[in-house]
Amino acid sequence: MKPAMETAAEENTEQSQEKKGCFECCIKCLGGVPYASLVATILCFSGVALFCGCGHVALTGTVSILEQHFSTNTSDHALLSEVIQLMQYVIYGIASFFFLYGIILLAEGFYTTSAVKELHGEFKTTACGRCISGMFVFLTYVLGVAWLGVFGFSAVPVFMFYNIWSTCEVIKSLQTNMTASGDQICVDIRQYGIIPWNAVPGRACGPVLENICNTNEFYMSYHLFIVACAGAGATVMSLIHFLMILSSNWAYLKDASKMQAYQDIKAKEEQELQDIQSRSKEQLNSYT
Repeated sequence: MKPAMETAAEENTEQSQEKKGCFECCIKCLGGVPYASLVATILCFSGVALFCGCGHVALTGTVSILEQHFSTNTSDHALLSEVIQLMQYVIYGIASFFFLYGIILLAEGFYTTSAVKELHGEFKTTACGRCISGMFVFLTYVLGVAWLGVFGFSAVPVFMFYNIWSTCEVIKSLQTNMTASGDQICVDIRQYGIIPWNAVPGRACGPVLENICNTNEFYMSYHLFIVACAGAGATVMSLIHFLMILSSNWAYLKDASKMQAYQDIKAKEEQELQDIQSRSKEQLNSYT
């Protein structure tokens, strides 16, 4: 009976040690996750997805609205159609590039976190690793400036659609209050420069404009442009977040390299001191 009790106690001790070891391993792994880079990557993916997806559909709806209500002659908006088609192809490229770039920055965050916290034992930073981190800082800064321009450019169609929508609201309010007729209230798309001045009809007035605002194409395009603009803003925020992370990681790597050089010099001096002591002991032994 007594040996059985001792065996059970040993098994419980081994199980508790295994659980403790597994828990410590999990804590160690979680400590190596770059949470800041992970949040920035999720924000970047979300912003780019919103901008590319919503922007693509909104551009298609805009072409449909122009063809049906503002430019019935195909040759008048042929250049605009080509530009929008080119922008849609650019959207495909942006989505692919930032998918890969976000993964690379996340991997760089894992690398830097492991290098700083020394999760891999003899893992050491190198000059190549520090150079790559500095290159990512510069590239992210350039992309952030570029996305600021994209964010400003994406606000232009929102402004245009808002003007049309607000004009429609004025017409509706006049009809509701019966104060005046809204037939003389018009929106001329030609003044924005997206179609030439000889485009026919080029503008919409009164009930025609109100019908345009009630179409699904206008409603969807307007709100999708708003979401695309918000996605561009989220991408700018994620790149600023990445820039702060990369700058901090680069500084950590630089300090770690200095500490590594100091430790190497110290270890070399200690080794030389031990060699001198061992040689002195050998000489004393030879005299005796």
